[in-house]
Amino acid sequence: MSRARRISIIVVLVILIGAYFIIPLIDNFDPKEPEQVTEIELAKFNFLDDVTLKYGTIKELSFTVKDKSVNKIELLISDSIVQTWNSPVGKITFELNPSKLTLGAQEIKLNIFSNNKLVSEDSRLIRVLSDIKPQQITAKVVSLLPHNTLHFTQGLEFYGNELFEGTGQYNESKVMKIDLSTGNIQKSVSIDPTCFGEGITIFNDKLYEITWKEQKCFVYNVQTLELEKTINYVGEGWGLCNDGKNIIMSDGSERIYFRNPNTFEIVKTIEIYDNVGPRINLNELEYIDGKIYANVWQENYILVIDPTLGKIERILNCASVIAQARGTGEVLNGIAYNKSNKKLYLTGKNWNKIAEVVLK
Repeated sequence: MSRARRISIIVVLVILIGAYFIIPLIDNFDPKEPEQVTEIELAKFNFLDDVTLKYGTIKELSFTVKDKSVNKIELLISDSIVQTWNSPVGKITFELNPSKLTLGAQEIKLNIFSNNKLVSEDSRLIRVLSDIKPQQITAKVVSLLPHNTLHFTQGLEFYGNELFEGTGQYNESKVMKIDLSTGNIQKSVSIDPTCFGEGITIFNDKLYEITWKEQKCFVYNVQTLELEKTINYVGEGWGLCNDGKNIIMSDGSERIYFRNPNTFEIVKTIEIYDNVGPRINLNELEYIDGKIYANVWQENYILVIDPTLGKIERILNCASVIAQARGTGEVLNGIAYNKSNKKLYLTGKNWNKIAEVVLK
């Protein structure tokens, strides 16, 4: 027998012997599930999500420390530390003063430390309501003026005694200067047909117009209506006004945003609440004597809002205005206040009239 043949036979024998011992081991191998690591609950709030607080009314809340290893706990609201406990033990009670918070939903959280290291968290949602029940007032029609029924009104604002209107719908959106007494168009510019025009406001001789879903704000020269620049932003655009310092914007939620006029960056956000809860679908806006007036989509009233905190102070019933001025048009949407003569005007999408109103 040749040497090569002997080597081949030895190799085969080694393989067979190895298989004889290894295969039974594989068949009998019983893999175990990895051990589950149980996280120890070190501390926990003693209340569930969505605790409702009334602005100005102090609320007593608590949490319980469940492990001796905890050497520090921080209480945070909206990521700001408001209180700290060193070496806490058992049930800890604390007072929460909603007057030091903003209206609306916000996170309350425990940062839990063991051996001076952050090891765990527990968080909940709290909601701060307004402490004011809004006063009910009514808009009464003084006179009716013509309004073009083709205008799907999204914004209405005076510049001195000149009235400007912004309209919506794809392929139809425009910004116009309007003759209030006749309803005739004195100057008009159409926007990009792929954009749906929304609210307008006039600030420092510039007319700002936002768009619904296109996330663009067009800035025009108010005298010529020539487009000067386009600013991008994130989210939907619904209504606009300004307080002489900031551009104020709604997006159809309960939130109102204060934006830098040059960059359109958000500098402040408020949530709009009454004593019951949030008011959503905030639409076209107007700033009048230090208050924000807000149309609410598909409703027959206007909210009068404190711009500092977002409290709804009054609710303006516009049912009689709608009955007299809408015709066959759609929803109430258009508030314009003439500062020079203190007159207030309301209209809506495709209405046949603009109504001069007084509030009672």
